[in-house]
Amino acid sequence: MVSHHPPPYSDLPRPPIPSLAPSAPPAAGRAASVTSGRSHTRRHRHARSHHGGSNSHLPQNEFPVFSHTGDVEIVIKNESGRKENRYLLHRLILSQCSGFFAASTSAEWSGRALENGSALGGGLPRISENESVTAGSSSRASSQERGSSYELGRRKWRYELDWEGAGSEDMPMLVQRDNAPASIFGDSTGPPPVRNKPPTSNENFFRSVSNFSSLNLNERNQPSVPAEPGDEVLKDYDNLFRTMYQYNPVLDSVNIATSYTECKALLHLADMYDALEIAGPRIDHHLLRFGSRLFKQIAKYPPSYLKLGYLARSRTIFTEALIHVVGQWPAAAPQLRGQVETNVMELLEDKVDELRELEERVEYKLWRLNLTTSRGERVNPSNDFLSWLALSLFRQWLAENTTPGPTGILKDTTTTRPGSNAGTQTTRSASRSTNHIATQRVQTQPQPPPQPSPLSPGRIYRILGSPDPTGYLTRDELKRFLKSPAAQMGTDFYTRDNLKRFERRVEEIKNLARDAVKPLMRNFLELDLRDFGSGGLGYLTCTRVEGRDLPWEE
Repeated sequence: MVSHHPPPYSDLPRPPIPSLAPSAPPAAGRAASVTSGRSHTRRHRHARSHHGGSNSHLPQNEFPVFSHTGDVEIVIKNESGRKENRYLLHRLILSQCSGFFAASTSAEWSGRALENGSALGGGLPRISENESVTAGSSSRASSQERGSSYELGRRKWRYELDWEGAGSEDMPMLVQRDNAPASIFGDSTGPPPVRNKPPTSNENFFRSVSNFSSLNLNERNQPSVPAEPGDEVLKDYDNLFRTMYQYNPVLDSVNIATSYTECKALLHLADMYDALEIAGPRIDHHLLRFGSRLFKQIAKYPPSYLKLGYLARSRTIFTEALIHVVGQWPAAAPQLRGQVETNVMELLEDKVDELRELEERVEYKLWRLNLTTSRGERVNPSNDFLSWLALSLFRQWLAENTTPGPTGILKDTTTTRPGSNAGTQTTRSASRSTNHIATQRVQTQPQPPPQPSPLSPGRIYRILGSPDPTGYLTRDELKRFLKSPAAQMGTDFYTRDNLKRFERRVEEIKNLARDAVKPLMRNFLELDLRDFGSGGLGYLTCTRVEGRDLPWEE
């Protein structure tokens, strides 16, 4: 059974209905058989479908060129001017998604006069009933007259990418131009005449068709085109407009490093046009699809992803990066000071202070750990010498691993006799050599912050909190300690029974220490720390970020 589709238009002539949805493709073989003279008779035949019908020859009315309803023309070229993307979009959508377009298309900004008491460009163009009726004419105007009146009040704003005004490292901005006679259709009188097949010499047709590439439906199957300066800018702007029209931006979904670069460029562009609320959720959704790969990448470059998560308003990415930054503080401070908002730095400093206070409380408990005798007395050298030795050994291990070692006074071997600059020249030469090697490295992402030293407090706390008791003070170490002259004190103190009792007392101390460091062992990362062994990442990841802590929720 063949379904019957109602005709797209009624008997009364009227302009095409503005629509933001992509137009349906014409039915195969149907366009050539439908003419204006027989459309009225064929619409009542139930055995034929009119899907597409007379709309098959109309200019495209979908992203990126809305020929029927668009009123903002945007021309974007690369730096050489050889490649360009043209858009005919809607002021209503652009102004709702971008503060830049809301301001630049307002009557105050453009200085345009108000017509008929309504704001210029206040919404999609509408055609009143009187526009199609002229003096002395019938209520039915020809389609050509309707199209002309529709075109006169439709295209009102035109933007072009300004490469000359941009700096060497700045992103070029759109500038508003006067609505020149040349338009996306090649003239200002309206859309080109309807033809079954456009002539091969029509350059504007091929430009219009090339804009379909912005949809990137089969991007991987398209032949590669040599990149030119400014091609990435074209892609960034295309992604920005795609997000405004609820299309997914074209971003790398395989290489997470490339995806980060593309997302960062799109976010900075959206920030320039006050459109982060539209682009941010798309970036967040795209990056979270990488799953565990994303969280491992954040662990490598936490300052970079902290800034990206803030721009994207991504709670997951921002929180993950912030926990890493706080745990490594102040290693990431040089990469963040002066590069993030003040409220972000204040949040970081508050979380660092909270973590330091928690560490101080735990450290206080560790130094006050003690054992008791069978009568409930604290052990000391007089009532339980062996247990006191176990406590002394634990505190000595804790002191050596949580405090920096002593630094001796070393003689400067580069200094020479007074008045000689040989040492200075050697240092400068080594510095120039190092800088030369560093400049030869091409880096796609910022350098990760320095990793904590093996004896960092965070690593020691994780060893203390590990359920594996063999992580420190092993059996061999205990044997060597009991055999040492300090423990013997001139007597044969090392025996099998004393060793077993000494091991039990040390085990009790380890259990007490494990309970004391539990608050520092909490992990609020999405990253699975089991892949990093008992030492974890080498720093603490117990920073908790609540919803009220997010700087954009203020």
